[in-house]
Amino acid sequence: MRISILTLGCKTNQAESFSIESTLKRAGNDIVDISETPDLCIINTCTVTAKADRQSRQLIYRALRNNAKVIVTGCYSELNADAIKRIGASIDVIKNSEKESIISKLTHYNQSDFCVDSRYPRQRPIVKVQDGCNFSCSYCAIPIARGKSRSEPYKEIINKINEYDASGYKEVVLTGIHLGAYGLDLRFKKSFSDLLMGILKETSITRIRLSSLGINEINDDLLAAISDSRICKHLHIPLQSGDDSILKRMNRTYSAAAFINRLEIIAEMFPDIAIGTDVITGFPGEGEESFLKTCSFIEAAPFSYVHVFPYSTRPGTRAASFDGQVTDIIKKHRVSVIKTISDSKRGDYLMRHINKPLETLIESRTTEGYVGTSANYIKVLIASGFDLKEETLINVRVTGFNNYQALAIPINNYKPINI
Repeated sequence: MRISILTLGCKTNQAESFSIESTLKRAGNDIVDISETPDLCIINTCTVTAKADRQSRQLIYRALRNNAKVIVTGCYSELNADAIKRIGASIDVIKNSEKESIISKLTHYNQSDFCVDSRYPRQRPIVKVQDGCNFSCSYCAIPIARGKSRSEPYKEIINKINEYDASGYKEVVLTGIHLGAYGLDLRFKKSFSDLLMGILKETSITRIRLSSLGINEINDDLLAAISDSRICKHLHIPLQSGDDSILKRMNRTYSAAAFINRLEIIAEMFPDIAIGTDVITGFPGEGEESFLKTCSFIEAAPFSYVHVFPYSTRPGTRAASFDGQVTDIIKKHRVSVIKTISDSKRGDYLMRHINKPLETLIESRTTEGYVGTSANYIKVLIASGFDLKEETLINVRVTGFNNYQALAIPINNYKPINI
């Protein structure tokens, strides 16, 4: 069967889709692009914003226009199954909790039969270690769609990483809906730092990258684990707002002062670490003073980049009924202001690496040269005059920057190919 798998949203969705893809390919199916007239489209949707809802619907309509059989899963379909059925009565809607049943519906395999039968769409496979969320941020519908926090079996995580390692991958990304909650639901309680230490002990994968973590979860034990050279010095820690009154309305579990104090400890321990963050602007009740506090916080914090999003009303969340809703015009302006601050922070962070060595994973070759990513999340371009191979780790020296991309040359034993 010719199958197209279309994925929107978070790294957890991406990891789930790849597990489905690999097992379906192992069973003899052809994985094709939606433009190649597939027999079946599997659409893994997202509902984090109204834009994600719209994109999910667009993919469903596109699949139906191709006359393909359609299976829809993911967070948008979890909360909007009736609306999807109105688009097409023949669409098969699969709940998030039953997502792995897609495999058993189509093959004699199940999710535990995972093996790397296809190449990951990037050079760093994403390993899902946890699902669901026990928090109740007032703006977020994901806990409704994903349910309570649940940890993946420890041995399955180890086995999957070892399989990626054996297949030639140099780096994996650990992800979850609430990554730092890993282990809290297990009979024999483990923490996320316990998982990291176990991965370091029981696997030999060269690099381990972490996806988003909450500031309260970055404790001394976790920092001790991160200090290992195999853990990428790159943390993404959502802030959402730099104003305590807005944080309280969001039902976040920290103050701005506690957040910055922990950031300063991290930056002091790891001077070259990349620290990214998420910010929501235009949240109900965010006046000009609250917004300016967030801007000042970002400017003072040791962030290397900022992802900023305009607040998007999510049906079923408490914030949807809050007073003080902010107009779209103001949201758009505030997004622009924070993007400008982010660009400045990013440029300052990059300039600190001029003439410094960076361990870089070579990901692809373009007409301009080789493209890769450093352990601390800097995109690197190496001139094509060197004889390099994709999916290898090399050390490079940064000579400059162009449009937030490091320009670099290999160091150690690499020589230009024309010598």
